[in-house]
Amino acid sequence: MRAWMIAAILPLALCAPGLAFATNYAPLACSKAKSPAELTICRTYSLGQAEARMATLFGIATSLVAMGQRCDIRDRQGEWIKSRDASGSDVACLANAYEARIGELNKVIEDIASRGPY
Repeated sequence: MRAWMIAAILPLALCAPGLAFATNYAPLACSKAKSPAELTICRTYSLGQAEARMATLFGIATSLVAMGQRCDIRDRQGEWIKSRDASGSDVACLANAYEARIGELNKVIEDIASRGPY
């Protein structure tokens, strides 16, 4: 049942004009990458894919919650970026950071879906 709700919510969030990506956060711009972590993400395909997935989930999650929770998610994103950057050029550490953040964002979306019906 939960998978059905997520499957129903995601297309709506992705298709709603201006909602899913109406955030201040955007995927990493590799042309502007400066830190060792950013440069490593840009050079490593799997980390670039994780960055894109995380950014998409971030956009979806922040578009589906009320303003207070949206601010909490954005604050946590800023904290996460600082901890991600502390990984430097360690690919395994960066991969673990992305896996954890993607899990957190998935949980936000699953919590919303569990309150259905939509």
